[in-house]
Amino acid sequence: MLQSVHTAVLLMMKNSVICTVEKKRHTVKNTIVSTLSKWILFVGGTFSGHHHDYTMLKNEFGPEHPWFEGMNVLVDLGYQGIQKDYAGERIEIPHKKPRKSNKNSEPELTAEQKADNYALSSVRILIENAISGIKRFNILVHAFRNRKTGMEDDAIALGAGLWNFLLA
Repeated sequence: MLQSVHTAVLLMMKNSVICTVEKKRHTVKNTIVSTLSKWILFVGGTFSGHHHDYTMLKNEFGPEHPWFEGMNVLVDLGYQGIQKDYAGERIEIPHKKPRKSNKNSEPELTAEQKADNYALSSVRILIENAISGIKRFNILVHAFRNRKTGMEDDAIALGAGLWNFLLA
């Protein structure tokens, strides 16, 4: 089971655990690292919803260490700059649509870029399924009223552990 961790394709996605029933409620999010077989390998610390995904990643995996060398890492557009800051030859991020300007009044991605994005999204959907598997447990979906320090981290870790147990 754990031998395949080093050869697995790692995907990093944000997990917006939404605690909203009404408007203007607080949200929290975690960094999730998972394999294509939907195993959760890492659950990052809980941050408030206004933190950027890439900032959360840099806090948890410092750029000074070679975390992603020899791995396939697929991330979403929330991690712009990961290829520049982290060592690793297989870090893939989707292509971003160009900005609208006077020179380019109708910006579009090329057919090749659209095909690349489609291929990445068809793989990344497996990780979204893993994240939704964690959210099966209602404590992560509904309004979290517990004020105990660190309880959000415990809840997401228990949800990930139960999800991995379900997969076993």
